[in-house]
Parts: sequence; structure tokens; C-alpha cells
Amino acid sequence: MRVVKINAVWCSGCLVMNKVWKKVNEKFLFDTIDLDYDMDEEEVLKYNPGNILPVFIFFDGNSELFRIVGEVSESEMIEKIESF
Repeated sequence: MRVVKINAVWCSGCLVMNKVWKKVNEKFLFDTIDLDYDMDEEEVLKYNPGNILPVFIFFDGNSELFRIVGEVSESEMIEKIESF
């Protein structure tokens, strides 16, 4: 599974979720693409992230499976991932 992670340096929720993501990714070892909302604007727009950050977009091949938007707990994120 591949994950596109969209965040921004000015986003406080992104800072919180960086810690959560680190723990989750240690468990699942995803192939992750990190994009900065401002610095990678052209690439970010391809994923239609909306107005709430961070955004974690999970893919199976080229098909989007689901998104996690905003701040969630580690257990919520793991539960959602395991449902797929």
C-alpha cells in the first residue's frame, strides 16, 4: 500500500500527526510520499486535498482506497487501515 501524505509547516495539526504517523508507519511500513501543501502545490492539487490538513491518501496500486483528514488518534488511524 502506498500513502500520499500532504501537510504544511504552518499546520499545527500536521505537527501532531507527524508523531502519530511515525508510530503507525513503524507498524505497517508504508511506501510514503510526503508533499508540502505550499512547496509542492502543483503536485498537491492533483490529489484535491481540500482545506483541512493533514491529508493521508491510501492507495492500492493507482486506486485510492480511502483518506484520513485532519487530526485522529493513533488507534483510530490503525483501525481504519486494518479495515482495508
